[in-house]
Amino acid sequence: MTGPDYAKQGYTDVTAVLEDAVLTITINPAQHRPKEFAGALYKNLLHVFELCDRDDRVRAVILTADPTAPAYCSGGDISGGWDSLWDAESEKEGEHAHRDAGGILAMAIYRCRKITIAAVNGNAAGIGMTALQLPFDFRFVWKDAKLVFPFVRRGIVPEATSTYLLPLLIGHARAAALLLTARVASPRSSPALAALYHDVLPTRDAVYPAARAFALELVGRQRRGDAESPRAGVGVQEEKEGEGEECEAYGRAKALLQHPGRSLEESYLLEEDLGGPNPSPWWRRIDIRHRKSKL
Repeated sequence: MTGPDYAKQGYTDVTAVLEDAVLTITINPAQHRPKEFAGALYKNLLHVFELCDRDDRVRAVILTADPTAPAYCSGGDISGGWDSLWDAESEKEGEHAHRDAGGILAMAIYRCRKITIAAVNGNAAGIGMTALQLPFDFRFVWKDAKLVFPFVRRGIVPEATSTYLLPLLIGHARAAALLLTARVASPRSSPALAALYHDVLPTRDAVYPAARAFALELVGRQRRGDAESPRAGVGVQEEKEGEGEECEAYGRAKALLQHPGRSLEESYLLEEDLGGPNPSPWWRRIDIRHRKSKL
């Protein structure tokens, strides 16, 4: 099975290595300061998540930071003012055309059909807490990492779908405590933060190995025909939990009906060759990318 060569994609702010069906995306360290969510990092991450979503060799994706970096991600770079957060083309169509970069990336990760894991092996703030953690299926963290949602102190609205995902993950009360106080805390000192993570590790160096071992465990349980099935129904449970079960049942029924006389596994393999079964054809996907006007 062939696929894209991640080493030849021209990434400048991340590296991507595929091994044993697990793709590890590593945020490269900045020269002398914590890594910020600048333009190159955003574009690299968006491209690699959209690419691995279509790569049948990938079963799980881990995002982590270089262990020598001062932080996992220290947030957006607003040193040049607010204008850096706006796309010049979108301004031609007015304020309603604006889509924040963090939100676009968060949706790309959330829609990724592979199992996604954030291995937070350093401090994180702003978008390092939102787009680079919340849309993932699992999160691993260092117990002493300094973490913060600083938005109210900056006078800005929390971005990257965080006001939806954070209450969904840890409950409204805990989410309100984290967002409205904007306190710097660690998973060891904050029960609200600890609730966000699948596992809290004692050292920075233990985070990625634990996340990779967990990814390999999950990958080992998957059959080839089930490459996207564990993830397919998860993203469409916003209205009711029962809809996820309907998605799973529909995917199985569609595969069997289209290939009578074959087993479920054989049916999925055939569907995979044709682009894979769509578990939710009634679900309307909104394109949140800004497209250039034809005018």
